[in-house]
Amino acid sequence: MTMKNIFKKIFLMAGALYLLSSCGNKLDLFPQNDLTPDKAYANVEGYTAVLAKIYGSLALGGNAGDGEPDISGLDGGSQISFIRPFFNLQELPTDEAVVAWNDQTIKDFHNLSWTSADPFIKGAYARPIWNIALINEFIRESSDAKLAERGITGADASNIANMISEVRFLRAFNYWVAMDLFGKYSFLTEADPSGTTPVEKSAAEIFQYIESELLEVENSLPETSVYGRVNKHAARALLARLYLNAKTYIGQEKYNEAATYAKKVIDAGFSLHSEYYQLFQADNHLHTNEIIWSIACDGLMTQGHGNTTFLVHAAAGDDVADYNVLGGWAGYRATKGLSSKFYAGNATTTNDRRALFTTSVFKIDPVANEIPDVSDFKNGVHVKKWTNNYISGRKGNDVNENFTDTDFPVFRLAEMHLIYAEAVLRGASTGDAGTALNLINALRVRAYGNSSGNISASDMTLQFILDERARELYWEGHRRTDLIRYDQLTTDTYLWAWKGGVQGGRGVDPKYKLFPVPAEARTVNPNLTQTPGY
Repeated sequence: MTMKNIFKKIFLMAGALYLLSSCGNKLDLFPQNDLTPDKAYANVEGYTAVLAKIYGSLALGGNAGDGEPDISGLDGGSQISFIRPFFNLQELPTDEAVVAWNDQTIKDFHNLSWTSADPFIKGAYARPIWNIALINEFIRESSDAKLAERGITGADASNIANMISEVRFLRAFNYWVAMDLFGKYSFLTEADPSGTTPVEKSAAEIFQYIESELLEVENSLPETSVYGRVNKHAARALLARLYLNAKTYIGQEKYNEAATYAKKVIDAGFSLHSEYYQLFQADNHLHTNEIIWSIACDGLMTQGHGNTTFLVHAAAGDDVADYNVLGGWAGYRATKGLSSKFYAGNATTTNDRRALFTTSVFKIDPVANEIPDVSDFKNGVHVKKWTNNYISGRKGNDVNENFTDTDFPVFRLAEMHLIYAEAVLRGASTGDAGTALNLINALRVRAYGNSSGNISASDMTLQFILDERARELYWEGHRRTDLIRYDQLTTDTYLWAWKGGVQGGRGVDPKYKLFPVPAEARTVNPNLTQTPGY
């Protein structure tokens, strides 16, 4: 059974239970039960429903999409979902995305000028700790004593034990998101009773916790899993990503570990999917040869404006038919900083098939367009990476074509190729340069359809890897983290259109490498301190 079918059969039950509700005006919010635990967790089906809720928290902003947000006071689509805020904070401050809208403070992200009062940052801060609190409750209710009280034994108890490994991974993933965005962060585990005010942990402490949790569950997670649920390869992929950025997070290099864990995934039997564009279509759940773990989205079961529905609609304008949805939102596009990485010199064509830009309506020159007016959607490079298209040509599950079926790949094999190669270039003794070159050229062969795009050893520099990551991973939520690792996000060593709020780009205060703790969070939780500079 696919995860999409699981959502159809189980997620509705979880939503119907209204297991969790919002918690007044607090920002560090905690799940409150509308049903007592003995009813919500009465049998294995109840546990499975809560597990679906935990996975669903990454695809939806609330129990009923945007309409009933789990976190009160914020917009369920744009501010308290997971995918859309993560995209906004990871992509909008970079060369890969700029937005035309004037929604509240949204333009402050590309300008690198946000403050601790920003409502989008408030939602992005709140979502992981809300997810974590839900996971902690699940683990507390899954103890041997609790299962024995409820008469859950044998295969059912073993099934729940396997679920615990999954949710521990998901908790580590949420903590990674929070650490990457904010550095220090609110901290809770299952040892903290429901309603406990979180303490604040440093990035170093959270890093250590994430690492230890992933290393513990790595071998208890299954080798294979139902689509949409995690397995040990997802844990290894997150470890590889964690170790690659260790110097940013904790000031220590862990490139040996990054190469080791990337290679574990590479050697696990995955393969690059032959057609790059198909990895971001409505039936991308078919491509588990490359996609290691995805957040499952469905046009019927996960209706909301904060998942891949946003990624498809927001990039579309009058060319909406290309995206297979009705009604383009005419909002997001890229800068020349991204598109010029695909085009040599003054060329306006490229053989790199990853350059998924649409020029059919606006006749945009993907190289020359400099975005003279940020508010004019026609200015900029229009990205057609995410679509609601099916290979067969059929329509999506939502007959009204408003909500998409496209899943969000969190980990792909291609990223592991890039992590391995970068770690080797940065000195990892656990890898070798020849293997790294072959892995990069495998991406290039897929991109060009042949070996015409292959590079030599002398071409494979750190800057090349950074640019190749942009070509391969754009609009997947990596760019801010990458630019920080290369010290190019806030400095003037690399400029793009409207960086820092000026058309030619400028360097900004290095405090913008991290987002501030929202002012309201500090008001309701005296344990929290502000990020330096804010």
